[in-house]
Amino acid sequence: MLNFILPFIILILVVVFIHEYGHYYFAKKYGVGVTDFSIGFGKELFGWNDKSGTRWKICMIPLGGYVKFFGDRNVFSQSDQKELLKKYNENDREKLFVLKPLYQRSLIVAAGPIANFILAIFIFLFIYMFVGKDFTPAVIDEVQKDSPAYISGLKKNDIILEIDDSKVKSILDVSKLITMSTSDIINFKVSRYDQEILLRVKPNLVDTEDNLGNKIKKKMVGIKLSPYNNKINHVKLGPAKAFYYSLNEVYFVTISSLKYLGSMIVGKGDTSQLGGPIRIAKITGQVAEFGIIPFLSIMAYISISLGLINLFPIPLLDGGHLLFYAFEKILGRPLTQKTQEGFFRIGMFLLLSLMFFATFNDLRDLGLF
Repeated sequence: MLNFILPFIILILVVVFIHEYGHYYFAKKYGVGVTDFSIGFGKELFGWNDKSGTRWKICMIPLGGYVKFFGDRNVFSQSDQKELLKKYNENDREKLFVLKPLYQRSLIVAAGPIANFILAIFIFLFIYMFVGKDFTPAVIDEVQKDSPAYISGLKKNDIILEIDDSKVKSILDVSKLITMSTSDIINFKVSRYDQEILLRVKPNLVDTEDNLGNKIKKKMVGIKLSPYNNKINHVKLGPAKAFYYSLNEVYFVTISSLKYLGSMIVGKGDTSQLGGPIRIAKITGQVAEFGIIPFLSIMAYISISLGLINLFPIPLLDGGHLLFYAFEKILGRPLTQKTQEGFFRIGMFLLLSLMFFATFNDLRDLGLF
């Protein structure tokens, strides 16, 4: 159990710290007072005060964090400005988040998710520069008889060029692109005798296990791959190319995640694959056993997920506050406290429902249901 918990805690500490530091950095840049920088919730385990009076602390429940601003009841509360002007003197008003210009408040809020995307980019950049990226072309070595690939016309020695309009740059991309596809029919573009052919494959959805032994529903097309000319092409990239492919990976994961969530909303996606902290901890621990590079990779993917989720226009999340600021820009004034409270109740219900559903999947994954 410790093998799972320790890597999970390290991952969460790094990802959450980077997220909250994004908020903190821009808050300090624009002169907002920061009273607390917390990693985790609940009882404080240990902490210290810096020269500016910010309390940096680690708390008991390591499932998130927050930055608390001077004068706010919570991280981004919208208090009545007239009351604030009466309560604080002129020097203290300069430190109040809610009295800052709209663009500054928006940047402070957006900086957390943006920091998560930047962290992922730097992790991929490091891997591609110092470990390398695989560019081995994907060649079909075997097509199983009567499989979806066989029925659709895929053949041995076909070189896979694209899957659903996404270029296949490596043999490793094939499984990823098939898994992340949200379509009932997957489009394969292959090279056969120097001709490009487009084929449509309807995959089978089967219950199986991933490489870590976790139960999953997997799209199977019935092909086995081999490196082109049996040669592995693993290349360490220069800074410019590494940066390009890092941006490309973050973009791909973000778009694929949005498509997957969209498919779940309309009832087409597999909701059993939606997991919470228990599943993340389990997978993190399993991946960490394979070494530092797989662990860094999963950290990058979790960081992207955290950044993306926080941009959803749901009150209590950063995206919800950005939505409020959009209304403020359009209306020329903030939403009333009563209206905001109504939105916050809706947001709380949505988040609790999502947490309940994800936890249920986690417990079912552990065989408790």
